[in-house]
Amino acid sequence: MAQAAARMPAELSADELFDYDKLAATPLRTDPYNHVLVEDFVTKQAQPLLIRDYPEIAGPGNVEPGSVPQGPTFEVLLDELESPRFRDAIGAKFGLDLTRTEPTIGLRSLAEATDGRIHHDHRSKLITLLLYFNESWDSPGGKLRICRSEHDIEDYTTEVEPLSGTLIAFRNTPTSWHGHKQHVGVRRMLQLSFRDMSGTVGLERKISKITKPIRRMLNMS
Repeated sequence: MAQAAARMPAELSADELFDYDKLAATPLRTDPYNHVLVEDFVTKQAQPLLIRDYPEIAGPGNVEPGSVPQGPTFEVLLDELESPRFRDAIGAKFGLDLTRTEPTIGLRSLAEATDGRIHHDHRSKLITLLLYFNESWDSPGGKLRICRSEHDIEDYTTEVEPLSGTLIAFRNTPTSWHGHKQHVGVRRMLQLSFRDMSGTVGLERKISKITKPIRRMLNMS
């Protein structure tokens, strides 16, 4: 994340970003696994500012916050996502103590033809959540689906239109299948995962993070 001294003044405060009351009041869905969908969790006031300040990501793939320029409101968003207030609100919704987890954030602007295949996340992730930054959505693809199995994208319980302000969060297990139908093009999103970095799972994750640049280089050669 950019150093505080280099930031431009933001046009709204952290208290104006999220509707925490709406999150608390939204029932947890349990079919086929625990998840919560909250439209306009990001306030109407904040949505256009965050779209304006979303990082300019040139190509496909995930990038880490701070690796590309981002506007001042987005800096406020990132700080709030890593705050105890946000962590505890998500933990309360799922009945989990997340105080010892490590939050990791990735940003993505473009979807490729290979994106969206049904999968579950790495077992170090206790909770995965997504926020979207698209003013409108006309594509039939690109809508995240909470699936009952790994085999059929049409066998789902919840479909998420990736519109600005929407939050989808789910408990990650070996059967937390999710994916979306093919969409190629702009699909601005942020993924935050609360990771359990203890024990063997945490060690695997740390080794993977250290070796990632090497694996990328080998794939390119």
